[in-house]
Amino acid sequence: MSAPAAPAAPARRSSRSRTGVRMRIRKPWRLLAECVTVLIAALVAFPLYWMVLSAFKPAGEIRSDNPVRWTLAPTLDSFRRVFTQQEFGRYFLNSLLVAGAVVVASALIAFLAATAVTRFRFRLRTTLLILFLAAQMVPVEALTIPMFFLMRDIGALNSLLSLILPHLAFSLPFAIWMLRGFVKAVPEALEEQAFIDGASRSRFLWQILFPLVLPGLVATSVFSFISTWNDFLFAKSFIISATENSTLPMALLVFFDTETPDWGGVMAASTVMTLPVLVFFVCVHRRLVSGLGGAVK
Repeated sequence: MSAPAAPAAPARRSSRSRTGVRMRIRKPWRLLAECVTVLIAALVAFPLYWMVLSAFKPAGEIRSDNPVRWTLAPTLDSFRRVFTQQEFGRYFLNSLLVAGAVVVASALIAFLAATAVTRFRFRLRTTLLILFLAAQMVPVEALTIPMFFLMRDIGALNSLLSLILPHLAFSLPFAIWMLRGFVKAVPEALEEQAFIDGASRSRFLWQILFPLVLPGLVATSVFSFISTWNDFLFAKSFIISATENSTLPMALLVFFDTETPDWGGVMAASTVMTLPVLVFFVCVHRRLVSGLGGAVK
């Protein structure tokens, strides 16, 4: 008859005590890290808070020499001036068209290109991938003038096409590199099994592979949408005379035409510009998180 293992309880108690000591040691550092995180978040959010606050402030408080961090007389006058601008609605629609076209086109082209460079072996494949990576290293400002002459030569100046093509060109390298990891993570055995079951290559591409890499497409779409929606450089450079084709960032210039800038209108217009980005992010944030996790894998 074997004797009971009595000494195990003190060993467990000693291990628990050591764990408790480590937790007490780590707790101050964790508390410090959380405080620093909250401070950084507050610093990042303060400009947004000031923008929204200034949009609701009366004109007298905005021009005051002693600004305050709140207002006791909120007003919608700045928003009324924004929405009564005759061109604001057109600018908003143009921004939606350009951003939507870039998001859809970049997602489809990047998906097909990432599949090609991942599933197929062909000459200069590695060189092509390196060129995609090198394209991300070139500053946008350095390419603006050459792209201006290119848009002029193809007759696309003063049109929405002159905004769609450059943004599409800058979005594709990042999207292809990111989606390449998602396509590579799909086992080739799944493709072989689909072919055995009688599926064609196009059916496998759109009915099996496309849903599996959809989180990655969402993640790249957020990048494409934000960079296109907030663009000012291309809109200012490529839309010269046809102001009816300008995008929403150009609407801010309307409030600088007077001798005294309408800062309330600027802040109200900026607040309206921010809302579609927030709505888009809220709609896709769950898939965005899973997409970023897949990118790490």
